[in-house]
Amino acid sequence: MNSDLASVTSLVIALKTITLTLGGLITFFAYKAYRRTDSLALRALAVGFGIVTLGAFLAGIADQVVGVNRTTVLVIESTLTAAGFGVITYSVYVE
Repeated sequence: MNSDLASVTSLVIALKTITLTLGGLITFFAYKAYRRTDSLALRALAVGFGIVTLGAFLAGIADQVVGVNRTTVLVIESTLTAAGFGVITYSVYVE
């Protein structure tokens, strides 16, 4: 049973690392595009992806480092993901 838990933990850490890397890159490129064009939509897009990425980061830290209850971790991540996607949705309507 410990072996299964260790495998799942390693998989989650690997997936969170990929999520943080890709989310960070998307946020960086959207911000870079915003700086080049001064587009409010691109700024909102960068902020939205930044929030989603921050949620994944904070959930990983809360789970693996701090040892917060997994239900609380799920609520933290889900809240920031929903907020981030809300901002991303807003970004497609901003002119």
